[in-house]
Amino acid sequence: MKNFLVKVSISFILLVCMSSGYVFAFNEEPKIDNNAEENKIVYLTFDDGPSKNTDKVLDILNKYNVKATFFLIGNQIEGEEDVVKRIQDEGHGIGLHTYTHDFKKIYSSNKVFIDEMIECQEEIYRVTNTKPNIIRFPGGSVKRLNKKFKKKLEEKDFKVYDWNVDSQDGIKPKMSPDRIFKKATESNAKEEPIILLMHCDYMHNNTCKALPSIIKFYKDRGYEFKTISDKTPECYFPLKKNK
Repeated sequence: MKNFLVKVSISFILLVCMSSGYVFAFNEEPKIDNNAEENKIVYLTFDDGPSKNTDKVLDILNKYNVKATFFLIGNQIEGEEDVVKRIQDEGHGIGLHTYTHDFKKIYSSNKVFIDEMIECQEEIYRVTNTKPNIIRFPGGSVKRLNKKFKKKLEEKDFKVYDWNVDSQDGIKPKMSPDRIFKKATESNAKEEPIILLMHCDYMHNNTCKALPSIIKFYKDRGYEFKTISDKTPECYFPLKKNK
């Protein structure tokens, strides 16, 4: 319960920060493209697995023949190895979401954060024989990532991916499926690919219920579903200014 309250509190703080002017930014120069269809890409991403709900999400993705990316917590993998292997076998992306997801610990220093990502990477390697290098900051990188820290991550070959559409199921896991759908389909990303934040841990039954409608919404509008890989342009919130 304590970890849940911490996660919800941090998510709420992030939401407030974003509503106060923080914007999503691709780590590349903006491209002007008059063909809007070429920009209609959506990346479905799920944090905080693996869990029994991750299996439910995979069933839905398989039914609708779409791919997604899962940012996994390392210490939740033991006992859920079959789920992790299934993610890999069914062609979805796998990313790192630290080993413990303990905010107080992982954000105590940059070194601890990197060590947590490496430990998570090793645990995924144990199951999949691959070492993913795409990472997501728990709670997002806003107010946590600066140029110096970014360089340290690059030295470890880590690539950072935040989001530009938030279903808000991380803040309110008991939110109704209709409300999750509404938030997941409210996009301000006019010309950028959409990176949609959702969650798939044990609390997120309603996310599973909302997912078919979310997929249908983007399919009906001609979006292409892609997975995040190390070839995907990095996407993160504006870097914190050095003090």
